Amino acid sequence: MTAVLEVVRAGALTTVQDLGRPGYAHLGVPRSGALDAPALRRANALAGNDPGAAGLETTLTGCAFRLPSGGVIAVTGATALVRVDGVPADPSAPVPVPAGGLVDVGRATVGVRSYVAVAGGLAVPPVLGSRATDTLSGLGPARVRDGDRLPLGPVVSDPGTAAPPAALGGSVRLPVRLGPRDGWFTTAAVETLLTTAYTVSPHSNRVGARLAGAALTRADARELPSEGVVLGAVQVPADGQPLVFLADHPTTGGYPVIAVVTDVTALAQARPGSTVRFHGPER
Repeated sequence: MTAVLEVVRAGALTTVQDLGRPGYAHLGVPRSGALDAPALRRANALAGNDPGAAGLETTLTGCAFRLPSGGVIAVTGATALVRVDGVPADPSAPVPVPAGGLVDVGRATVGVRSYVAVAGGLAVPPVLGSRATDTLSGLGPARVRDGDRLPLGPVVSDPGTAAPPAALGGSVRLPVRLGPRDGWFTTAAVETLLTTAYTVSPHSNRVGARLAGAALTRADARELPSEGVVLGAVQVPADGQPLVFLADHPTTGGYPVIAVVTDVTALAQARPGSTVRFHGPER
């Protein structure tokens, strides 16, 4: 009999995520995968899984589930209270769950997304080599809902250890490389991008982090034909407010990209209202 995870409370947005499906942008398929990949890798290490095993990515409100056959879990990412049958568990270590045990991952108090790994990993059917849910294209499993039964794979290793995570909270500093369309903006706009604080909009999601702040003025008002965009691309729509593309981003876009963030991990845990600053290699 295949072991399963039974979802009791799916929360605001819980999806199945692994490390994504790179290499298909030419087919219009984004990478997708965990927004906070280091957190997922850490959860898998604690649970004794391969680094790319699929787990749950929750958003702000956590989730709750049962393991009818019992097992071992690990929860990383956002700071949240984790309980097993009502008893608080240590999120910095592997957590044993008895048969039928109820696991409740509470609301995030710092950060946004928690990552739940279960020993054996989630064994939902892969699509293009990945079990990740892509919220933009609809590839992969549907978002997790109350009552879902998700199959688990075989346990491959004993629970392990992982290095402590980086501290969450505070302002976010994003390293960027200018281009490819920085020349479409005024010199003052480029300087503004690299010296001005922005805030994360509540309209952000897995597709992109919308930022609010000083508008970036274009020097070239021509229409830009759609062209390829990548993870971390800082696209500037007509209102001048930057949008940083995240894991479920489209593969093409028609607004100019002023810069590319070289590591978007911090945005995975940036709550609405968080302060964001961009910096180039020389700053």
